[in-house]
Amino acid sequence: MTQIKKVAIVILNWNGAALFEKFLPSVIKNSTDENVELYVADNCSTDNSIELLKTNFPSVKIIPLIENYGFAKGYNLALQQIEADVFILLNSDVEVTPNWISKCILLFEKNPKIAAIQPKILSFEKPHLFEYAGAGGGFIDKYGYPFCRGRILNQMEADLGQYDSATPIFWASGACMFIKAEAFEKAGGLDADFWAHMEEIDLCWRLKNLGYEVWYQPESVVFHLGGGTLSYGSPKKIYLNFRNNLWMMFKNLPKYKFKRIFFSRMVLDGVAAIKFIAGFNFREFWAVSKAHIAFYKGLPKLIRKRKMVQQQMIVKDHDEVYNKSIMWKFFIQRKRKFSELNFESQLGQNSTETKVRHI
Repeated sequence: MTQIKKVAIVILNWNGAALFEKFLPSVIKNSTDENVELYVADNCSTDNSIELLKTNFPSVKIIPLIENYGFAKGYNLALQQIEADVFILLNSDVEVTPNWISKCILLFEKNPKIAAIQPKILSFEKPHLFEYAGAGGGFIDKYGYPFCRGRILNQMEADLGQYDSATPIFWASGACMFIKAEAFEKAGGLDADFWAHMEEIDLCWRLKNLGYEVWYQPESVVFHLGGGTLSYGSPKKIYLNFRNNLWMMFKNLPKYKFKRIFFSRMVLDGVAAIKFIAGFNFREFWAVSKAHIAFYKGLPKLIRKRKMVQQQMIVKDHDEVYNKSIMWKFFIQRKRKFSELNFESQLGQNSTETKVRHI
């Protein structure tokens, strides 16, 4: 059994003073173990975040950054300055509950193969519903589209205890992610070029490629406000999601399925762009177009990244990738719940031999 000796909660902040007043008290109240330290890494805020922390929350350790590096690079720079066995990446708009840390640490200690864990993430504003960013654990379909237990695209399920079993997942949400420091470093951290959005999915994919496991622990519960940085329909968010998804797929898809899957994904992005323009959503259409322009501009660097990821890859097939199209299931077959996908029957069906056969 692995023993976790030191845990660091790290909140990345940019102009989040109002959020601190609302959410930080619950984090401090429910994180009192001796081996737990609380840090705020500040992305060069222009509000009174630092002054507020020093005055109202003096126990919080502050890591000042010299500019707004975004989510990915901001966390990379902050975590380099912290010594811990486990990092908890926590959004500033998350309310936590009693035992939210201990339940995840126990899971780490029981299974040394686990690199990252996500708790159950419910909506702060509608606590009976799962929250968009992570819900009951993240997955992707074969074309790279993310979805969750408890959230298919923009449809959130009520939490009725249907996802109350700890289970392997494909990705853990950056809103609240427990990750072993050693695994974070071995995987190369978050990809700083992503800036924000999908960087945690890319990281979890690389972890799984290295042979690690990612899990969901429903006995740990948090409530996420969501949409604090960019609203869910923001053109900038659409741009980042489309661009970063292409980057993630390009880097991580194994060679034997790369051409077929990546070409299909490019076609599907074209369909999405046509749908936007047909609905007179010109800003959204331009966001998708810009994402593809950025992809082609970044190809030389992406090719180098892909080469590195492929060289380090140990496991190429993952049970937690849905082998069908979530878009087809949602829009054509009108499936709105995770349980309707018949995905549970796929999870765990592949043997270790099947998973490594293409290495």
